Amino acid sequence: MQPRTIEVIVGIFMLTGLIALGTLAIQISGLDVNEDLDSYTVHANFENIGGLVVRSKVTIAGVKVGQVVKISYDKELYLARVRMEIDENINNISIDSTAAILTEGLLGGKYIGLTLGAEDEVLGDGDTIEDTQSAIVLEELIGKFLLNQF
Repeated sequence: MQPRTIEVIVGIFMLTGLIALGTLAIQISGLDVNEDLDSYTVHANFENIGGLVVRSKVTIAGVKVGQVVKISYDKELYLARVRMEIDENINNISIDSTAAILTEGLLGGKYIGLTLGAEDEVLGDGDTIEDTQSAIVLEELIGKFLLNQF
C-alpha cells in the first residue's frame, strides 16, 4: 500500500506542475482568456517597428487599452502600417494623439504607448494616428556610439 500512496502523491505533484507551466505559458504569450471583444480599429504608420509583433499591447499611461492585430507594409508610403484594436470604453483618444513604439525594460518586448493630445475631436473606427515615433533600435544606437568614439 505504501508504494501506491507515493505514486499518487507524485502524480498529483506532476499534474500541479503541468497546470502551473500551462498558466505561465499563457501569461507570457500575451493571450488573454477573458479578452473583451468590443473594440474599434485604429491605424498608425511607422518608419521602423523594431521588433513589434502581433498581439503586442497598446497602452495609455501604462494601462493596457488594446493590442496590435496586424502589421503590414504600405507600398505607397514606404512605411510599416500597424492596425490596433482599442477597447471601445476608451473613447477619448484625440486626433492629435501620439503613438510611440516603446520597450519593456532594457531588452524586453516592444509595445505601443499612446500619449493623448488636447483636441476635442476624437479618433473613430478606422482612423489613423498621424503623429508617430518609431522604435529605437539598440543595434543602431551602439553603432552610432562606437563610430563617435573612434
